[in-house]
Order: sequence, then C-alpha cells, then structure tokens
Amino acid sequence: MTDWLLVLAGALAGAPVRYLLGVDAKYRLGGSFPWGTLAANAAACLVLGFVAQGATDGELGSRLQLLLATGFCGALSTWSTFSYELLTLTSARRLAVAGGYLVLSVGGGLGLSFAGAAVASALL
Repeated sequence: MTDWLLVLAGALAGAPVRYLLGVDAKYRLGGSFPWGTLAANAAACLVLGFVAQGATDGELGSRLQLLLATGFCGALSTWSTFSYELLTLTSARRLAVAGGYLVLSVGGGLGLSFAGAAVASALL
C-alpha cells in the first residue's frame, strides 16, 4: 500500500529538478539546443545506474528502488521530450545538431549509467 507513496515522493522531487535544470540551462546556455532535457536525462541515467548496481549487489532495497528509480528518475527523465526535440531539430533541417543531440543523449546516457554503476560498486 505504501509503495505508491514512495513513487510519489520520488516524483515530487524529480519533477521540479527536471524543471529547474531546464530553466537554468536556458538561462545560461540559450534556447538553440535542448540542454535542459539533455542534462535531466543524463542525471537520471547516472542515478539509475547507481541504483541498479546497488540493487544488483543487494545494497539497496526495493523501497529505495521505488523511491529513486521509479519515482525520482521516472519524473526527472523524459523520453517524449527528447523525441519531440529531436523531431523538431530534424524538421527544421538542423541535421548536424539533431545528430549531435542523438549521439550525446544515447551515448552519454549509456556512459553515465555505467559510471553510476561503477560509483555504486566503489561506495556500497
């Protein structure tokens, strides 16, 4: 019964972090590249890699997984916005930017997931 409250609590933290990353990125870097979505997805990949490794090693229980992976990372990351921004860049014929965004998002996300797992292995 309380599992959904853990997911909700994580989401209540993850959603504003995502929003604030987007606002900060737009303020600091401008709006010509989707830096906010890239930063939010990258952060979620890092945290999720950490949580997944911690769970695999038996160091993080199912409740913490619900809070951090399902709730926090679920609200922080956004596949739909990534897809929309990629489509928008492609439709505007900004193909080099779209390609860079794709490579940075997927490659960077995978790399950060592995980095999060390595940090968890070292710390937990």
